[in-house]
Amino acid sequence: MTMNLFTVFDPSTLYFGNNWISTFMWVLFMPFSFWLIMSRLSIVNFFFINYIYMEFKPLLLKTVFLLLTIVSVLLYILFNNILGLFPYIFCASSHMSFTLSLGLLCWVSLMAFGWTNNYKNLLSHLIPSGTPGFLMPFMVLVETISNIIRPLTLSIRLGANMVAGHLLLTLLAGSLINSTLMMFSFLSVGSILLMSLEIAVAFIQAYVFSMLFTLYAAELSS
Repeated sequence: MTMNLFTVFDPSTLYFGNNWISTFMWVLFMPFSFWLIMSRLSIVNFFFINYIYMEFKPLLLKTVFLLLTIVSVLLYILFNNILGLFPYIFCASSHMSFTLSLGLLCWVSLMAFGWTNNYKNLLSHLIPSGTPGFLMPFMVLVETISNIIRPLTLSIRLGANMVAGHLLLTLLAGSLINSTLMMFSFLSVGSILLMSLEIAVAFIQAYVFSMLFTLYAAELSS
């Protein structure tokens, strides 16, 4: 029987009905930080978090308190992206229900904080500097729409990239089954290269999501 390519994204299977539990697998890595002597994984994690912290800090000089939230979002997305590449582990970040929920949560939090504490600054962003008077009503409409669709663009960008990568891996793995010995060698090398690319994409997408979140947060104080 030929299976649909999108069965790898099913949130439930015959043997396990709730694959969404995989979104909490990052908890398994938490105990490593409580050992007296840091493990290699903890050391790598420490330097990675410190690098991200120093990378985003110049963008949030007036809202430094948001750095912890942004780094946490980055690590959460990264763990889900990386774990989703392992066999038989559900990739939650390839679902719009996951990415849109995360994008809406981040966007609504920023909007609630901004309109409560600095609404004049947010209103000033609706009209770019130097806009002619007759274009101001139109620019307000355009900027309002672009602001509203931010969580949608965040979630679609993350979900689409993860879906595309998993589909390519599924197609390549399916072609390995009935391939000849020589073709198997070429496809195996291709699979390794594609997996390396997907690991890079997992890092890049987590970074892009967090960077855009940081830029949106920076608008609250700019």
